[in-house]
Amino acid sequence: MSENTISVCYSGNKRVFPGLLLSVLSLAEFTDRPLHVYALTMDLHETDPAFIPFSEAQIALLDRVLKEKNPQSKAERIDVSDRFRAELADGKNTENFYTPYTLLRLYMDEFENFPNKIIYLDIDTMCASDIGQLYDIDLKDCEYGAVLDHMGKFWINRHYCNAGVLLLNLDQIRQTKLFKRARDYVYTHKMIMPDQSALHRLCQKRMYLPRRFNEQRGLHEDTVVKHFCRGIRWVPFFHIYNYKQWEREKVHKKLKIFYFDPIYEKFDRIVEKQDITL
Repeated sequence: MSENTISVCYSGNKRVFPGLLLSVLSLAEFTDRPLHVYALTMDLHETDPAFIPFSEAQIALLDRVLKEKNPQSKAERIDVSDRFRAELADGKNTENFYTPYTLLRLYMDEFENFPNKIIYLDIDTMCASDIGQLYDIDLKDCEYGAVLDHMGKFWINRHYCNAGVLLLNLDQIRQTKLFKRARDYVYTHKMIMPDQSALHRLCQKRMYLPRRFNEQRGLHEDTVVKHFCRGIRWVPFFHIYNYKQWEREKVHKKLKIFYFDPIYEKFDRIVEKQDITL
């Protein structure tokens, strides 16, 4: 792997591949550096028929898309089924508002081929500028860097961070056993946002990153990562919204975001040529 390579990890299942493809297209759009994209996935169809892993064909498509921009880039699929079944499948948070795939990020310390520094992104994220701005931050001896959670910093704790964008120091995480302790905590404690809350409670040293690295509301000129996460609006009446980047019409009409239209056009050209559900 080139020293200039940016390593990025996602987790999810076959059903959300359109979101993964859009996010990876945005990654490649705004950087000329090589990208190594890891996709954590698992088969949990006995829990939900939709919980089937990303296919080899889908990850091969990601690999081709990345290589079109930079031949040194690559995509890699990692099946975490066995680890999850052995450790978390019977835990307190198997049935949760969030799918169990969010918990897979807690296994990133288990893979020796992962670089020491790696970015974790939720699939409902899009890059608005070069992700290298995040990757090149020196974490020093912090376990991870994260942005405060827009709602959680008011309702939960003023230091509560959103785990949808994480800059990880895996060497430090292995030394402190943060992810292992978080997996144990998730197994025994029922929580609304399990892995995010476990990291908040157990982290020994984190770096607080500027909002532009995980923008959870509007899109701004300095935004690096736009996170299409759940939010609240008070006018014209109180309501919770949750519009994802693959819901293009809602992104346009509800969020008034048109910045990613060139990415949508690339996405459309891809799906015209290939069935991305394979």
